[in-house]
Amino acid sequence: MTPESDDRAPEPPAANPYARTRADGGFTVVAAAGEIDLATAGFLAEHLDAATATARPDVLVDLRGVAFFDCSGLRVLCRADSRAKERGGRLRVVADDPRLHRLLRASGLWTRFTPLPVIPRAR
Repeated sequence: MTPESDDRAPEPPAANPYARTRADGGFTVVAAAGEIDLATAGFLAEHLDAATATARPDVLVDLRGVAFFDCSGLRVLCRADSRAKERGGRLRVVADDPRLHRLLRASGLWTRFTPLPVIPRAR
């Protein structure tokens, strides 16, 4: 069995100013914060790579603490979403900022990442 097909979650990366990971019920929540751009998207990607490394990952990306989010962040979300789907899981976004909603619509990613307003209750 390869580590990527293992059901056990790897240790999440250390929290940084731009991302932190926590378990919340049956979900892995990756909370992003600050400005996610070309210089900082890698910090978010580290957390999303770890969160999507298990079989059937169920990942919530909480963007409510983000002040700025650009195409570098969208690229990271798309990559993580593809990884989750390849492993039989899913990735969803939690966002309540109208600016982020506009970015998702303008980029054509609204249907892929239709934002949830809050983190859902655990199953």
